[in-house]
Amino acid sequence: MSYLTVEKKQEIFKQFGKSETNTGSTEGQIALYTHRIGHLTEHLKINKKDFSTQRALLKLVGRRRRLLDYLKDQDIEKYRGLIKDLNIRK
Repeated sequence: MSYLTVEKKQEIFKQFGKSETNTGSTEGQIALYTHRIGHLTEHLKINKKDFSTQRALLKLVGRRRRLLDYLKDQDIEKYRGLIKDLNIRK
């Protein structure tokens, strides 16, 4: 069974992307990356030598960082709200 079902993805985009079909919104993408990062982090706690997953995690963190920087430049209030909602420490 996949950890990211269609229903879970729609729920993330509905909560953060304003609608479940608005998959291109910056906030929705950041929320999705955060969900995936959390899942991979838990996987790596168990499988410490899984270096391909570790590399994928670092790439995801970089993508999320770039999107967060973009959002901060566009709308600082949305950025602050999203950081608070997703509980991302900065």
